[in-house]
Amino acid sequence: MSNDPAPGRRTATGRGPGVRRPERGRDRGDRSGAPPREDREAVADRIRRAIARGGDPARHAAYQAIMAVNRDDAYANLVLPQILRELGVHGRDAAFATELTYGTLRGMGTLDAIVASAAGREVEKIDPPARDVLRLGAYQLLYTRVPAHAAVSSSVDLLRAVAGASATGFVNAVLRQVGERTLDAWLTELAPDPDTDPVGNLALTRSHPQWIVRAFAEALGGDLGETEALLAEDNDPPAVHLCARPGLADAVELADEVGGAPGAFSPYAVYLSGGAPGELAAVRDGRAHVQDEGSQLAALALAGAEVTGEDRRWLDLCAGPGGKAALLGSLAALRDARLTAVEVAPHRAALVEAATRGLPVDVLCADGRDVGAGALPESGFDRVLVDAPCSGLGALRRRPESRWRRSPSDLPPLTRLQRELLVAAVRAVRPGGVVGYVTCSPHIVETQVSVTEAARRCPYPVELLDARPMLPEGMPNLGTGPTVQLWPHRHGTDAMFIALLRRVG
Repeated sequence: MSNDPAPGRRTATGRGPGVRRPERGRDRGDRSGAPPREDREAVADRIRRAIARGGDPARHAAYQAIMAVNRDDAYANLVLPQILRELGVHGRDAAFATELTYGTLRGMGTLDAIVASAAGREVEKIDPPARDVLRLGAYQLLYTRVPAHAAVSSSVDLLRAVAGASATGFVNAVLRQVGERTLDAWLTELAPDPDTDPVGNLALTRSHPQWIVRAFAEALGGDLGETEALLAEDNDPPAVHLCARPGLADAVELADEVGGAPGAFSPYAVYLSGGAPGELAAVRDGRAHVQDEGSQLAALALAGAEVTGEDRRWLDLCAGPGGKAALLGSLAALRDARLTAVEVAPHRAALVEAATRGLPVDVLCADGRDVGAGALPESGFDRVLVDAPCSGLGALRRRPESRWRRSPSDLPPLTRLQRELLVAAVRAVRPGGVVGYVTCSPHIVETQVSVTEAARRCPYPVELLDARPMLPEGMPNLGTGPTVQLWPHRHGTDAMFIALLRRVG
């Protein structure tokens, strides 16, 4: 695949070939151009040698992370810390690498449209190394205060280090053209008219696929102004949320210890502005763990719902990686209850075991749908949590790459699994017990529709409880019930959906 020495011009309409980019559900790049493992290792070795010769460590680390995300399906929150450790990048360089990585991934739809227009070709037709370098360079030019000459020259140097000199002239020319305009000027030229195509406009200006914009707008009752506020929140770096484990830590004292602030809603939440929470003493010794405040509220809603009779046998049907299980296990310890945590994937079950060590939790590696077999007796539990596998659209601010990986075709198998798990949960709970159904997605087919369909298919009658009283008093914007949808732009949490069902009989 060739790279011209100079970029092409924009089309006469001003709508470059990349404008359609946000409609796609995935950005896999050119999979045929994905380097084999030995080539990826060679790139990593070239990066280490370039840094040793005085190359920019932050930009090299960000490039390696973005390459891993776009062509190896890695997750930035997992791969970037590993890369920073391997390259020995610390302090301000690590912070800059983090900004470049996450900022580029969040803005990739907008960046690709601008790069494609400046280059005169679809980004998929640009060789993968040059494509990722162009994204990084365009992000610096349009979203940061990095001087234009530094953004361009460092990008050229980066490409030379990771892929040789053959495409450096092309990258230099494209980035110079990108830098000729401000972000607002590019968006004015490339974005669809907001009056005739409001979804397309939001998709390009707020860097989300169009199908996700439509889904969010539907979940928000068609309010495009509020939809834009949600999209903007997705593009802001979120605070780190800790959970002070009940009986082991106090949130106010933990906030003082770690230099954070108590959460707005969960009595166990602590906000951190950033850093490496895994290195905190409170996390290492098991007094706290990382957990979004919305996730905490979902677990607390189930724990607070009234059940008739005994309240000693709790079940987490999809427990990995263990955040909700750790909070429920801590609450169970205070109530003389015991939690069975089920996880089908062995490596995730191991994470649950690590997260719940020392708590009254039994971890079972099994399929949560297999109620009635072995350790999952039918009608055997008082409280059951179904934190169902979902599209993850409610956590795009934390996992920005997910917006480019997911597509509408992912939803049918996910919703089928969600409904099967919820039916299994109703079978597992005893009469008078409560099931909590939770997703980290606001997509209506994963929330309201899944609950309605599962309730219709349940072998036992259920009643839908009002979840709002189970959340902290005075918490705003909880809707009309009985289910609750949390939102990043309203509550500062991930977009968690909460439904509570009681088995009748």
